Amino acid sequence: MSKQQVVYDESSIRSLDWREHIRLRPGMYIGKLGDGSAQDDGIYILIKEVIDNSIDEFVMGNGKRIDVIVNEKQVEVRDFGRGIPLGKVIDCVSKINTGGKYDSKAFKKAVGLNGVGTKAVNALSNHFLVRSVREGKEKVAEFERGQLLKDHKIKKSAEENGTYISFVPDNDIFKNYNFRPEFLEDRIWNYAYLNAGLSVYLNGKKFFSKNGLHDLLTHKTEGNQLRYPIVHLKGYDIEVAISHADQYGEQYYSFVNGQYTPLGGTHLAAFREAFVKVIREFYGKNFDTSDIRQSIVAAVSVRVEEPVFESQTKTKLGSQTVAPDGPTVRQFVNDFLKKELDNFLHRNKEVAEALLKRIQQSERERKELAGVKKLARKRAKVANLHNKKLRDCRVHLNSKKSDKESSTIFITEGDSASGSITKARDVNTQAVFSLRGKPLNCFGLTKKVVYENEEFNLLQHALNIEDGLDGLRYNRIVVATDADVDGMHIRLLLLTFFLQFFPDIVRNGHLYILETPLFRVRDKKKTIYCYSEKEKLAAVEQLRGKPEITRFKGLGEISPSEFGQFIGDDMRLDPVILREGSGQSIGDILKYYMGKNTPQRQRFIIDNLKVEEELTEEDLKELVGEDANIEAVEG
Repeated sequence: MSKQQVVYDESSIRSLDWREHIRLRPGMYIGKLGDGSAQDDGIYILIKEVIDNSIDEFVMGNGKRIDVIVNEKQVEVRDFGRGIPLGKVIDCVSKINTGGKYDSKAFKKAVGLNGVGTKAVNALSNHFLVRSVREGKEKVAEFERGQLLKDHKIKKSAEENGTYISFVPDNDIFKNYNFRPEFLEDRIWNYAYLNAGLSVYLNGKKFFSKNGLHDLLTHKTEGNQLRYPIVHLKGYDIEVAISHADQYGEQYYSFVNGQYTPLGGTHLAAFREAFVKVIREFYGKNFDTSDIRQSIVAAVSVRVEEPVFESQTKTKLGSQTVAPDGPTVRQFVNDFLKKELDNFLHRNKEVAEALLKRIQQSERERKELAGVKKLARKRAKVANLHNKKLRDCRVHLNSKKSDKESSTIFITEGDSASGSITKARDVNTQAVFSLRGKPLNCFGLTKKVVYENEEFNLLQHALNIEDGLDGLRYNRIVVATDADVDGMHIRLLLLTFFLQFFPDIVRNGHLYILETPLFRVRDKKKTIYCYSEKEKLAAVEQLRGKPEITRFKGLGEISPSEFGQFIGDDMRLDPVILREGSGQSIGDILKYYMGKNTPQRQRFIIDNLKVEEELTEEDLKELVGEDANIEAVEG
């Protein structure tokens, strides 16, 4: 049978205007769409693109305040800079490659240089309004999905100079989206830390930093035990803050021209390399790289001319030089650390001694683990040949495929649950790792247990995170357990594993909890899946009569044909968010929830226990511990 011929002639060639192209290919402009459950979802990029312009005004010395209001669906941003030139307001938000940042004299080290950001926001919004105020006059324009709706005439204004932008993301593109306050606050704090002296108000709450990256690291490590006071170094177009803590992994916050770059880039690679080099030279010893950087907590910020990012979302710096005719980023960072960090360590002997002890401790721990690691790798290699725990997918995060951001692994309990997910999954982007039952409570144990415990060792190898996150194979790690007491316990044990040994998995937004429906309500015409008691009652009301109600007690009870609906495009994921700077360290949090039963935890459970059915004495003891006062609980 011959293949059907597809007509390819002049009629096949199509030209799109700017608005059509952005709406047809939004990923090119704002990265992935998402629903707001991940920090880099498109709705947050829209906000970032607008605020970036306000930040650039501040950097140029115009306006020291930015007001941001985010309600359920609408976003408003007001700065007090110079305001867009009134005659160019419409062009600046609707004509691609139009802006004031092509003139490097005016915006030498701006965040956005391509004249795309606000145009993308405009095209991807149900409603977009821009108002510019300059020297007693204002200009307003309104748009709908990028098309000019109303062009207001220039009129007098008593307001201060500046720009106001209001938009509502298009719900046809961003389906079922919600703004998470934690993600918004993290972004606003980063703007404040990188622009000392700037006041940013989010829904009336003030975000302000006086000491830049020192404040950032202080906030992020609040409650943690730092091994020495934060080393804060500032130079022309570069600033760093460094310390070491008692934790696993490396923790970095990197920025370029005031832009947070969670994926790092040439500046972070240069910092990590230069730090090792300076430490080796200062102590005169060829320490292992991993020993020097183990448990480091650092922030690095650079400003470069005409920065080149690896995508429009600006999450990774690609620039090789700090200026067209200047030194390489690598040389610039290396020269700064070689001089400033070396001088600091010579002047601060106590810090130098504490840093040396931390390195030596890492060296001892690495050598102690060497033998165990070797044996564990052998076991994992044998197990991988016939590993039934992992049902892999074809696309991985560390590959070069375009859909690698969709790579997901579900961690399930038991054969029945993993069987349903395995049959319903997308084999291209979704993998399944099946647990035997309840994993080990690893709280308070050393990393040695990760290699000695077969299940943890196989999970570590499946994720490819033994040597850090650079080789992580899946963008989303999804804990999928039953919605019962045992399922919740397994969920806590897995959270303990990741927070104890691989906290960067959580910090970088890779860990999620899968939400599956608790009820199925149906009649002969319609089926409604409900995720809560409230939704169930609404469904019963909607269907009227006496619909059939099924309560799903475990994932295995959901048929594969049904399960496919819950792990597809409309999959509900609850991100695991680590609120650093809350005054509690990861160790404190884990001790409270996963340590031996304490009076504080028993009191919390007693005070917050909601009983839907009569509990036996054994049930109560299991909830609050064998030594609990049952009479007090029942009271």
